[in-house]
Amino acid sequence: MSGISSKRLAAGCLLSAALVCMPGGVVWAQGKETPASVAEGHAKGDISGDWQGTLHANKDLRTIVRITKADKGFAAKWYSIDQGGPAIPVTAVTVDGPKVKFALDMIGGTYDGVLSADGATMTGTWTQGPTPLPLTFVRATKETAWEIPAPPPPPKMMPADADPAFDVATIKPNDSGHPNMEGLGFNARNFVTRNTSLVDLISFAYDVQVKQVTGGPDWINKDRYDIIATPDTPGNPTVTQMKIMVRKLLTDRFKLTFHKDKHEMSAYVLTVAKTGTKLKPTELAGAGPGFGMQPKPNGLSMPVRNSTMAEFANVLQMLVLDRPVVNATALPDHYDFVLTFMPDDSQFNGHAPTLNGQGPKADAADAAPSLYDAIQQQLGLKLEAQKTPVDMIAIDHAEKPSAN
Repeated sequence: MSGISSKRLAAGCLLSAALVCMPGGVVWAQGKETPASVAEGHAKGDISGDWQGTLHANKDLRTIVRITKADKGFAAKWYSIDQGGPAIPVTAVTVDGPKVKFALDMIGGTYDGVLSADGATMTGTWTQGPTPLPLTFVRATKETAWEIPAPPPPPKMMPADADPAFDVATIKPNDSGHPNMEGLGFNARNFVTRNTSLVDLISFAYDVQVKQVTGGPDWINKDRYDIIATPDTPGNPTVTQMKIMVRKLLTDRFKLTFHKDKHEMSAYVLTVAKTGTKLKPTELAGAGPGFGMQPKPNGLSMPVRNSTMAEFANVLQMLVLDRPVVNATALPDHYDFVLTFMPDDSQFNGHAPTLNGQGPKADAADAAPSLYDAIQQQLGLKLEAQKTPVDMIAIDHAEKPSAN
């Protein structure tokens, strides 16, 4: 599913990007046995080339790790060729004698292995989640190598001048008691939300933070809903078109009316740090951004793909922070990055995502930095609190949606 989620990236992605989410708790099996001669032509410690194996999950999934030489060491890409989709970038490849380590930050995965004496296999452990699992890679030859399929064509998009609405929308109460929204986005042709309040929908549709929504009855924050809706226009929507459809849903099903205002209030302002940005342009083409949340014992990782700084600021104010976020970076591009930080009690409405019910431990020896320090250290940006004029949504009228 493409959609906003506070859970691990393996369970869902954010907004409408085509992120590949590998499952946690996987068992990799050795592929076709390969003779020692496959390492011929490679110097000792040279792991460049294609390594392949089969994942035995609900079905067998062939996987290729393509390793290339870089200016300093090695670089790699990870392909799940039976699932399709783009390659998953390997964030770092570390080689220390026979020991090899891959870090795949975008899916919260790591691999620790040992290269065999003949250079033909790597035997080790794959970790994505709480339980490490065995993983063996085999170096491919010209005779045994699997073909990496051409990337799929880009999805057909809605016409740029389309003014879409939802043709059919099912709205059901969610009585789980969870305090935060658990998902918002598109799953194939359907728009899907989980545990979403009316204020959450307003925040998404109008790019405001919860504190920028005033007035209305108490239930607009307390009552939560699961929504499945089908657009009336063929093609994948842009994020802007998603918001157009949600705005119409608010009017039609919640009978929402409001007026806009402007107040000066405490907000966070996102700027470029004096040291300069550390951001890299995206490797993923597509109409929308992708975000995820990966809780870990030492902090929380937030993988971001194909996102502008305005979109990043919107997600921070919608999911993480307790006040509006103003993008003042003036950065025009789309970026890929992973932000790792230790959340505090003011963030995520006091309920940060957990791993197996356990939250990150701030006193861990390797605890991640605070959100504000992480943004500066890892992204070359600065997030500072200051008073600034912000747009307000003042609700005049809202009704609970009728039962489906």
